[in-house]
Amino acid sequence: MSMAASPAPRRLGVGLVQMQMSEDGAANRDKALRMTREAAGRGAEVVCLPELFGSRYFCQAEDADCFALAESVPGPTTEAFAELAAELRIAVVVSVFERRAAGLYHNTAAVVDRERGYVGKYRKMHIPDDPHYYEKYYFTPGDLGFRSFATEKANLGVLVCWDQWYPEAARLTALQGAEILFYPTAIGWHPAEKAGLGDAQHEAWELTQRAHAVANGCFVVAVNRTGFEPGPPGAEGIEFWGRSFIAAPDGSVLCRAPTDSEAVLVETLELGRIEEQRQGWPFLRDRRIDAYGAMSNRFDDS
Repeated sequence: MSMAASPAPRRLGVGLVQMQMSEDGAANRDKALRMTREAAGRGAEVVCLPELFGSRYFCQAEDADCFALAESVPGPTTEAFAELAAELRIAVVVSVFERRAAGLYHNTAAVVDRERGYVGKYRKMHIPDDPHYYEKYYFTPGDLGFRSFATEKANLGVLVCWDQWYPEAARLTALQGAEILFYPTAIGWHPAEKAGLGDAQHEAWELTQRAHAVANGCFVVAVNRTGFEPGPPGAEGIEFWGRSFIAAPDGSVLCRAPTDSEAVLVETLELGRIEEQRQGWPFLRDRRIDAYGAMSNRFDDS
């Protein structure tokens, strides 16, 4: 009796582009294209860029002039990256400030894939409103739900920054078949808090995402910006802490970028680890889907 041949190992080169942004939007886009090309040259087949890389992080203040930064999706930025993706035969996760209609804007991540071009988009579901992170002024919460995108090489789950604190978002994306959860990110320290709270804030950020990798048995890729960006007059600004990283399905960190400099990281992921991890730790098998109805309540105070 002949034995069936084992499937060939599935490997995927994933690139992280950790950038520092300037006030020049065209220069930011050119840099992002150049660093994406560098990642592809080093073996990346999927590349992820930071959140809102087209500009400095404008959400430090409520300023109506900043709405001029928004564009359609698909639009100029996705078209530029679709052209590059077709040339290099890669997929790219592209973060864009989306103008949907007059007065209606989203924080959006689009996926372009090789010759297929624009595949689709995810609109950030969880919108923060914290000091220097006044995103509710700019962004309408997403209405496309949680999504996994089937690209030629892998199923990519795409979420954005503040979404990374929510296990529900990671779970619902993984349940759609996402093998990798990508989180384009813009997170950093308020300078006055760094000495006392900085390490704890960073550790919590990384820890919660590594936990998503373990709980869902998948890879997690977080791509942050780096460098200090001044706030409006009288404000202290934000020091973005970089440290973009990839976590494996067991929660181990496969690579991590530095804190205070730009970086292009490329890591080869063994996608077969997903099934191995889920066989050993069968969290999806043992879920009590009959008992989770209260998860849709704001708070279960019955």
